[in-house]
Amino acid sequence: MKYGGLIIEKKEYVMLKKLMNLSGYHKDVTYKKSIMKLNNELKTATVKDEKDMPTDVVRFNSIVTITSESGWQKNFQLVKPSDSDLKNNKLSILTPMGTAVIGYAKDDVFQWEFPSGEQSLTVSNVEQQNDYVDVNTVL
Repeated sequence: MKYGGLIIEKKEYVMLKKLMNLSGYHKDVTYKKSIMKLNNELKTATVKDEKDMPTDVVRFNSIVTITSESGWQKNFQLVKPSDSDLKNNKLSILTPMGTAVIGYAKDDVFQWEFPSGEQSLTVSNVEQQNDYVDVNTVL
């Protein structure tokens, strides 16, 4: 990893923790594993002020390009669950792919388990579209 671990902005960290606490009742096994893995990664994440955030780290509202080891590529914007819209490539932070990429930086390679099995993914590109994240309106 480029920065040695996940990097999360303070307000986004608070929102992530709230969202993960609210999502604890989901029945899907892959979904639960993704949330648990992200929760473990957040224990060692570096939490930074907005002004100190690197521009190449995946955050809320970032537009992300992911490339898999098998060659497929996916572009999406990472959003709050209430803003999710698959037709417009807006992916909820609480999906397996969403929990997989948050806090990683451009060119980071990581393993993540999806419903189809574990895959090695690369963050190929990150564009920031960071509107203010209101931690009081998580859903």
